[in-house]
Amino acid sequence: MQIYIHVPFCRTRCRYCAFHSLALGKRSSASSLVRQYVDTLLLELALWGDRLGRQPVSTVFFGGGTPSILPVSVIAALIARIRRYFKLEKGAEITLEGNPESLLERNYLPDLLGAGVNRISVGIQSLHTPHLKLLGRIHSARDAIHAVMAARAAGAQNLSLDLMWGLPGQGVRQWLTMLKEVLQLRPEHLSLYALTLEPGTPLEEDWQHGTVELPAERDQALMYVEGAALLESAGYIHYEISNFARMGFQCRHNLGYWEGAEYLGLGPSATSTLRGRRWTNSAVSLEWAAAVKNGATDEAAETLTLQARVLELIMLRLRTSRGLRVKAYRDLTGRDFLRDHKALIHALHERGLIRIRNGYLRFTRSGMLVSNSILSKFFADTEAKFLETGRGSRGAVESL
Repeated sequence: MQIYIHVPFCRTRCRYCAFHSLALGKRSSASSLVRQYVDTLLLELALWGDRLGRQPVSTVFFGGGTPSILPVSVIAALIARIRRYFKLEKGAEITLEGNPESLLERNYLPDLLGAGVNRISVGIQSLHTPHLKLLGRIHSARDAIHAVMAARAAGAQNLSLDLMWGLPGQGVRQWLTMLKEVLQLRPEHLSLYALTLEPGTPLEEDWQHGTVELPAERDQALMYVEGAALLESAGYIHYEISNFARMGFQCRHNLGYWEGAEYLGLGPSATSTLRGRRWTNSAVSLEWAAAVKNGATDEAAETLTLQARVLELIMLRLRTSRGLRVKAYRDLTGRDFLRDHKALIHALHERGLIRIRNGYLRFTRSGMLVSNSILSKFFADTEAKFLETGRGSRGAVESL
């Protein structure tokens, strides 16, 4: 089993962000809000520890929000509680997402590693100051570099850096130059995400009003394809659509998601999938706290139908460079994947978007670039097959 802990706080809210988070800023109630959150989280851990017993835990991931906004003493207490209620496996991967400005606080990084965190994911996003300001980031490019250097000095041996491409005004050459600068920092892992303009965010509103313009689609495609090629030439394995790692440093927590592992999500808006059931905690902190107090966080849990499990198999496995093992589809459904999707697979193969080899179907790099569109077609095909046979339900598809 894996554990995900959602930390719903940030110093300020980035201009592109649509995740569930609360900007604490300098509000006087900040310490009280954090304290209430931590008290509830400890209670939620105890609740699930009692229900699940000494369940083995292979990975722990502190995500958000900005987990590094929490004092190290809180992180240490949470890890200690996990050890108390669950069986944290030897060598378990414990990841914390952090932003440069909070990671650079006095003694934070040495104390964090001492608390048991062994993988740090740093939200750099860009090394170009105008882009950082446009995104609403409060750190500078210098802060980002210093945070990585400070982590190394503290003894960190597993660093992941988050970067964004396809930013307004960004050119292909500028993106590749920045990647070369990042490679000089020698991170073990890199996550490269295309900017998505989420409805209602300030950056999306700027785009709607015409005050910012995204790079042309051709340039965005070149950023992805040439960026991936550059990283592979530097020894990084392109093991998932947006993720690259040196050998042996793939994110085990995320690999668990993509391979269908069970996970327990703690904190507001966190999702869990355990024993064939799925539920999502309320994103409203007071509602989440009330549910935890009443022992009812999974009250609205849904049983995963066969159709939902099939769609997840397709979606999650195709995100990885290894791809979908067609036998896994047959084992789950009793059907032939290549036959069920024959026309679509032929069209995608003709366009060089997929490859089939040794029993696996996987995206080419060009296919990864348009993976969302391809997956939606596989979903539509799969839904049609289930409607023909009367198995599954539309609701199960829509819940994914």
